[in-house]
Amino acid sequence: MKFCSQCGNPVTQRIPEGDSRLRFVCDTCHTIHYQNPNIVAGCVPTWGSKVLLCRRAIEPRRGYWTLPAGFMENGETIEQAAVRETAEEACARVRNLSIYTLIDVPHISQVHVFFRAELVDEDFAAGPESLEVKLFEEADIPWDELAFRTVGRTLEYFYADRRAEDYPVRSESIPPLAQPANT
Repeated sequence: MKFCSQCGNPVTQRIPEGDSRLRFVCDTCHTIHYQNPNIVAGCVPTWGSKVLLCRRAIEPRRGYWTLPAGFMENGETIEQAAVRETAEEACARVRNLSIYTLIDVPHISQVHVFFRAELVDEDFAAGPESLEVKLFEEADIPWDELAFRTVGRTLEYFYADRRAEDYPVRSESIPPLAQPANT
C-alpha cells in the first residue's frame, strides 16, 4: 500500500500507539489501514454417494477441479456465502448445511471454510466461473487435477469420515509449499 484510501496522501509502515503490529498509517489523516485475512466459503455438495466439483474457468488454477467456493462478501454470513458461491459456480441449490472444515492458509492470508451440504436436485450447470461441473464418485475424483490443497484436504476428510459415519468439524493450518533448494 502506498497511498491512503481516505485522503490520498502517502502512508508509512509503523506500529501505531496501543498496537503491537506493523500497519500502514496515514501521517496526514492518521487513518490506520488494517489488512486482515480473506475468508473463502464453500460447500461439499453431495447427491447420494457423489460429490459435485467445478472445473475452474478463471485464474488461479484455470482448468483444475475445485469444490464450489469463493470469497465471502460484506453483509453476508459465512453460510450465505457458501450457498451463494455454490449457486454462482455450479448453478446448484443446496440444503442442510453443516460446517465441516476450517483451514487456515496464513501464508496467503486466507481462511477456507467448507460446509457439508446436500444438493436439492440434479439441476446444476457451469456458472460463469466454471468450465464444467460434474458429480464424482470417490474412485473418480481427479486428485491430481484439484486446484487447491484445501479442497484436497476437505475431500480426504470427507471420504474418511463418510466411511466412519462421523463428521467432526475439522480445523488445521496449511503451510506454504516447500521451495526447491538452489543447486
